[in-house]
Amino acid sequence: MNTRPGPTTRVRIREISGAVVRDRRDDLATEEPLEIRLSSLDGARRTVAITMRTPGHDFELAAGFLHGEGLASPEGVAAIGYCTDEDVAPEARYNTVTVRLHGPIPDLPALDRHFLTSSACGVCGSASLDVLHDRCRPLPRGSLELAPEVLYALPDRLRKAQGVFGKTGGLHAAGLFTRAGELIALREDVGRHNAVDKLVGWAALDGRLPLAEHVLMVSGRASYEIMQKALAAGVPVVCAVSAPSSLAVDLARDFGMTLVGFLRGERCNVYAGQERISL
Repeated sequence: MNTRPGPTTRVRIREISGAVVRDRRDDLATEEPLEIRLSSLDGARRTVAITMRTPGHDFELAAGFLHGEGLASPEGVAAIGYCTDEDVAPEARYNTVTVRLHGPIPDLPALDRHFLTSSACGVCGSASLDVLHDRCRPLPRGSLELAPEVLYALPDRLRKAQGVFGKTGGLHAAGLFTRAGELIALREDVGRHNAVDKLVGWAALDGRLPLAEHVLMVSGRASYEIMQKALAAGVPVVCAVSAPSSLAVDLARDFGMTLVGFLRGERCNVYAGQERISL
């Protein structure tokens, strides 16, 4: 078997509603592992991450993850492809992505400890704001300003564009918007961080980084990992439907980012970077 997995999986269920029972089919969000490998032109190879994800946009997920962690810039990537190595079973070929670099594989002593995880969690487990300051600079103030009315429209536009969520009801989404609130790109995944990685990977492979004039909207909460990935992509404004974590707020304030939480209906909380919201 060498079948490429899709974003949804159909299963049979028994639905109970009051006294009515019926058997029917239901669509679930597919969840399968993805192994991300790095290889160099001299033949060296290393696994850097194993994450549970929804199949689809896998190359973007790999590129976004590597960019967010400072392991590979878009210019440093020679090629991305599904693995054809003999040590990978045929049914797992589409669950293994190899990213070939122009240069050598980065020599990071702690790589094995914080990237071989069950979810794409950025530098969690070993990271701190001090570590992040070593490789990221605060974002410039720039000219981006957003009216509250633009913010209020983002959640509904994000939700309407979630095709797989409409079928399954079980996916997170990350959307990239212009200053006018126009949706540029959207990615879905069972993991919040994966959805952001796919979006950043799309921008990286398309030569759009940094995203200095854009807004990132996520369907869940704003965590440290999401803010770190947005910072690496140069996104100045991050909006979330739910609450931010305390470390996410600290990161936003330290690096000059705007962080908006509880964006629902015509209300929101601005936790950092209030100067980019024009009242």
